[in-house]
Amino acid sequence: MCADTPGDRVPRFDPLPEEEWDDVVRAVTDTIGPLNVITTLARHPKLFRSWIGFGSMLLMNGTLGDRDRELAILRTAHHRSCAYEWDHHRRVALGAGLTEDEIAALRKDREGHGWSDDDRMVLAAADELHERGTVSDATWTELATRFGEHELIELVMLIGHYHMVAFALNALRVQNEDDGGHEDRVPREEGTGG
Repeated sequence: MCADTPGDRVPRFDPLPEEEWDDVVRAVTDTIGPLNVITTLARHPKLFRSWIGFGSMLLMNGTLGDRDRELAILRTAHHRSCAYEWDHHRRVALGAGLTEDEIAALRKDREGHGWSDDDRMVLAAADELHERGTVSDATWTELATRFGEHELIELVMLIGHYHMVAFALNALRVQNEDDGGHEDRVPREEGTGG
């Protein structure tokens, strides 16, 4: 989260208490745990049910490889200064094979790390969507050499989805389960355009 004062770190809504969980929230928390993103967004049950299906498809049943997905998500979390998204997906990224050095490099210019061509093109898509709201023809052409139609559509939707989730997490001031609202852990690096 990008907070200027301690008051900016106070959640705008408390997570939904367990005694108020419906069957959908209970099923999700049984699967992934009682995460604050889940129990906060569950305060709007109809919206939550629609969102969780879409988000779960992108995260668990998508066509993109785990590494590509997590590169795109973490770069988006960095651009949106979203500590919650960063912290949770940092753990997922480690499980997807990213190293601590690679994860740290996601907070710098793309040229600041020796990314493979495959990684660099995914990061370029995330950067361009953040900066311009679209992907340049050059980047699209490069992406199309490695991704098919479904993966290209999914990559753009994935990046957009995690921008939206970051907006919600930041605006609602959703807290990490284990930090109690401590300092922002997504420091901004100079020259990242973020």
